[in-house]
Amino acid sequence: MTSSGRELLKWVAVVLMTGDHAVKLFHAGYVPVVSELGRVAFPVFALVMAYNLAQPGSDVAKSVKRLFVWGVVAQPVYAWAFGVLLPVNVLLSFALAAACVLCVQDRRWWLLCLFAVPVPLLVDYQWSGIVLVVVWWWLFATNRVDSHFWLGAAAFVPLCLFNGNAWALLALPVMALGQVDLHLPRTRWAFYGYYVLHIGLLAANS
Repeated sequence: MTSSGRELLKWVAVVLMTGDHAVKLFHAGYVPVVSELGRVAFPVFALVMAYNLAQPGSDVAKSVKRLFVWGVVAQPVYAWAFGVLLPVNVLLSFALAAACVLCVQDRRWWLLCLFAVPVPLLVDYQWSGIVLVVVWWWLFATNRVDSHFWLGAAAFVPLCLFNGNAWALLALPVMALGQVDLHLPRTRWAFYGYYVLHIGLLAANS
């Protein structure tokens, strides 16, 4: 994937996520198309993150810390908006998934067991999110996406079961956008700030 292609994918996922959150926070229940496409946001973010973590020289520990800090910042707003304390927000889900990747890299299997078995119960998407990120990180890191695409597709099964539908699979063809080169500027922090801000604004106006 190109750098601008990954940026484009993140913006696509942001739009889909925003629509999904708007439906939920305005208590609209189910909105055709918007609700279905909302299921695509998480796997697109997950695959982009997995690709980034798999790049040579990637500082996975730094990614864990950044996601954790922003997840903690977002949590009070998230809990207020959605009226729940658990599961915690998706930034902490991604922080946990990245922590699992770090454990695999460092071969800290005892810590991986802790992060991958009981802790996912506390985060959004639970074990399905961990499986998706870790499997696709391994495929990208070992350049086996083509030869083991079946494994990447199988990693979507827990997510589809968690969602109760198969709309998440649309993320696979959407990932083709990652190959485009539009020279989009990278916005490292904008997505984190937007996540917190859009939830707060939607909740305040719902």
